[in-house]
Amino acid sequence: MNPKLFWLITAFLFTSVHSAQAQQAKTIRIGFLTGGTSSTVNTNIEPFRQGLRDLGYIEGKNFTIEYRAAEGKFEQMPKLVAELIGLGVSVIVTSGMPAVIAAKKATSTIPIVAANADNLVDAGVVTSLAHPGGNVTGLSRVDADFSAKRLELLKETVPKVSRVAVLSYGSMGGDEEELREIQTAGRKLGIEIQPFPTPDPTQFLPPSMK
Repeated sequence: MNPKLFWLITAFLFTSVHSAQAQQAKTIRIGFLTGGTSSTVNTNIEPFRQGLRDLGYIEGKNFTIEYRAAEGKFEQMPKLVAELIGLGVSVIVTSGMPAVIAAKKATSTIPIVAANADNLVDAGVVTSLAHPGGNVTGLSRVDADFSAKRLELLKETVPKVSRVAVLSYGSMGGDEEELREIQTAGRKLGIEIQPFPTPDPTQFLPPSMK
């Protein structure tokens, strides 16, 4: 999905969730939580700001954003969520599955808008996509549904392939789901799947880029 469209949808969901309080409060404080890096936040946040501007929200005038990035250290998530709650945020926007899971565990009352999340139903975050219930709304990806097809296409392209390495970042949410789908497809296709998970995304980078 186009990143700008993605964040425009997220901004619209934020407005839908919180429009009543927005009319009453002079300044809304938004919490933004990601398991990724600060540089990723800086790259992706501008379309989110623009989406809010398109809906009449101006940062510094009627809303502020409190940013928290785990930098790949998911064990820090509970602390970061607690910090946002302690700051009195009115809504928490999450990027990535670890962030929405941590936020959901921390609060059942503050609205949570999930962006770039995997299967929210399988993770137990929402009851269903049609009727999520609770305090979580947003967007859910279905990457795992395409994992088997990707492996099938690889087999068609390289018929002699017998072993495939799967790199994954973290161990929460969609990565595990995708790996299960790939392993199931691999058994059917006679391909050995070797998973290589890491909690540190910089391990994927060549030494010159670290």
